[in-house]
Amino acid sequence: MPFITERWPGGMLTNFITIRKAIKKMATIDRMKKDGTFLTLSKKERLQVDRLRAKLEKNLGSIVDMTRLPGALFVVDIKREHIAIKEAQKLNIPIFAMVDTNSDPRQVDYVIPANDDASKSIDKILTHVTEAVKAGLNERKSEKADKAEGKTEAKPAKAEAKADKAEAKPAKTAKAANEEEE
Repeated sequence: MPFITERWPGGMLTNFITIRKAIKKMATIDRMKKDGTFLTLSKKERLQVDRLRAKLEKNLGSIVDMTRLPGALFVVDIKREHIAIKEAQKLNIPIFAMVDTNSDPRQVDYVIPANDDASKSIDKILTHVTEAVKAGLNERKSEKADKAEGKTEAKPAKAEAKADKAEAKPAKTAKAANEEEE
């Protein structure tokens, strides 16, 4: 999963196209190093390019594989990462966050009450969250594999649902039954 551990780059979600351009720039620098054109630059230019690459790696290296906007956002400290919260709210991205007593829980869709300053607390909650994400991804993979094999369990489930609805229909009331008899 993509993650940000450094300062949140403003506009990372709302201006995602520009962020993607910066990531492409990092990829072109890597290509330059592989094909040898990097060595044709002067020493000063190589130094500048190396510094640019290091800066991009530090800020955006963890989201290199992110090709689209995320489906959800997990934030550890909503007070410190208020820009990320505002961007996610603007784009209607669900927010899961650890909320301490010094924060406003109304800004978050899914609140996890926890101490967002203690490393043990963060570690424990992130462990549970990552396990849940892995379990969900594995479940999604198995469902896709089942669909690819042609196994459809949806049809029997629909038939069972119809049978349940038929059984759940209310019986005629006593008044309606008396009217029918007359």
